Amino acid sequence: MSAIYLLRRFSTKPPSRFHRNLFFSTFSKESSPPPDLSRTTRTIFTQRFAPSSISFFPQSKIPPNRREFSTSVETNPTDKSFERIHVQSGVIVEMIHKKEEEEEETVSRVNVESTGERKALREESEAEKEAWRILENAIVRYCGSPVGTVAANDPGDKTPLNYDQVFIRDFVPSALAFLLKGEGDIVRNFLLHTLQLQSWEKTVDCYSPGQGLMPASFKVRTVALDENTTEEVLDPDFGESAIGRVAPVDSGLWWIILLRAYGKITGDFSLQERIDVQTGIKLIMNLCLADGFDMFPTLLVTDGSCMIDRRMGIHGHPLEIQSLFYSALRCSREMLSVNDSSKNLVRAINNRLSALSFHIREYYWVDIKKINEIYRYKTEEYSTDATNKFNIYPEQIPPWLMDWIPEQGGYLLGNLQPAHMDFRFFSLGNFWSIVSSLGTPKQNEAILNLMEAKWDDIIGNMPLKICYPALEYDDWRIITGSDPKNTPWSYHNSGSWPTLLWQFTLACMKMGRPKLAEKALALAEKRLMADRWPEYYDTRSGKFIGKQSRLYQTWTVAGFLTSKLLLANPEMASLLFWEEDYELLDICACGLRKSDRKKCSRVAAKTQILVR
Repeated sequence: MSAIYLLRRFSTKPPSRFHRNLFFSTFSKESSPPPDLSRTTRTIFTQRFAPSSISFFPQSKIPPNRREFSTSVETNPTDKSFERIHVQSGVIVEMIHKKEEEEEETVSRVNVESTGERKALREESEAEKEAWRILENAIVRYCGSPVGTVAANDPGDKTPLNYDQVFIRDFVPSALAFLLKGEGDIVRNFLLHTLQLQSWEKTVDCYSPGQGLMPASFKVRTVALDENTTEEVLDPDFGESAIGRVAPVDSGLWWIILLRAYGKITGDFSLQERIDVQTGIKLIMNLCLADGFDMFPTLLVTDGSCMIDRRMGIHGHPLEIQSLFYSALRCSREMLSVNDSSKNLVRAINNRLSALSFHIREYYWVDIKKINEIYRYKTEEYSTDATNKFNIYPEQIPPWLMDWIPEQGGYLLGNLQPAHMDFRFFSLGNFWSIVSSLGTPKQNEAILNLMEAKWDDIIGNMPLKICYPALEYDDWRIITGSDPKNTPWSYHNSGSWPTLLWQFTLACMKMGRPKLAEKALALAEKRLMADRWPEYYDTRSGKFIGKQSRLYQTWTVAGFLTSKLLLANPEMASLLFWEEDYELLDICACGLRKSDRKKCSRVAAKTQILVR
């Protein structure tokens, strides 16, 4: 297809921004499609740009609500492996050698197949067989290829809202189940298609999210191009349709974590080495490491920016976001190719990892000793040598905590801000702190000790409490705004979520205590199939199905299956968690020694920089 052809095609109708970028950046010379384009790109040229299908192009043929975008990423002039990346109408066209692309596809296929062969053979229970059927029925296809799973697939639900979409965080347990079964194609497709959505321009009241933001979810829609032609498009939601209109902070973090898991399990590391994927990682990291007014190494976020996507008093520096952030930083450091364009970013990642691990281990940790220390805090201390650095008032210690905390256990706080400690126990943040080694080995062991000692409170009849305890009475009215869905011991307000099983299982296996996970899984297996795989359970002990719980919730199904597969394949589980990084501890020379706190805080503050 020639440049003259494009000029003639748009002689009567002005081209869109996408077409202008296509013409000037890609077809500035008279040529056919470059011979070194990848197989995917050649297919795109054949299907999109042939004269028989050129009706896709005219601006008047595209529905008004169809979003277009075009960005380019400049490259290192000395790097000859590619020229430029163009994001074209939802398709990333990468200039990469044909040989590399073919090798990549071969490695992916071989490794995914070998993973399936390595999977331990065992007899599946009836619950597992039904779970696999439900999971397979939840698969979403785009242009004939699987790209994810819907959030819930209840045939009796007449008002699905956004539960018929593919959520990034919800798909993670589904992806792990497929990977552990030896089916990697759907995960690869998901990673690449969500990457294509990363740079879409979305606005709420005329403001755009930061470059690199990943959508919360997407849906496959069919749009009409003309009277006789339709096309499937991916329609992402960046929070502008969410109940609270909050951008999802955790989506990009989960995407990076899943990208690493894909490579670890399949052995196909070529995906993370692709130029577009490397660029996606850098964009997410730059967004997370951006300078701001905050002086802490933790990420500052608003309420509703993670799994708890409604007002629950977790704005600020919630543990869930910090543990995922820490994991994403470690994943990025593993996967980023170190060169002239990335070495400063890698340095910034190392600095943030060091500061973040110290901050969480030192200031978020709670056990009997720490509570007694807080109980005797002096306040209004003005100096760099202050013990009570965040001006926490001892009266903030809730009465329930003094009797609840076990002698041999402890946990990481739900949140920490000036003059505020959220003493609630949040399951996901604590489990993922174990998985990522954000906590020390001793702290990780103490978290599981607490789980065992407070089994009836956190596990009860159905694992696992999303947080403990519930907000009640005036706390519920003030903190949640009298949210009728987050009533005490329901939904996010201390409801029980079976999907958390897989993260609990991974944490237990890392610490050499799989029996705890097996015990929780056995409880869930007794009820999930009979209860039709609910989204969550209500009451203090998790005895009843949630009052507004969706049935046939995909990540409930996937969390159960992933837990089963992890327990059956310990060698696969070991690929998904991180051990203590002693080099990282060397970067933070002070460790946890009190005598060097001043030095650590000074150094950590100076290293929080954005690398452009």
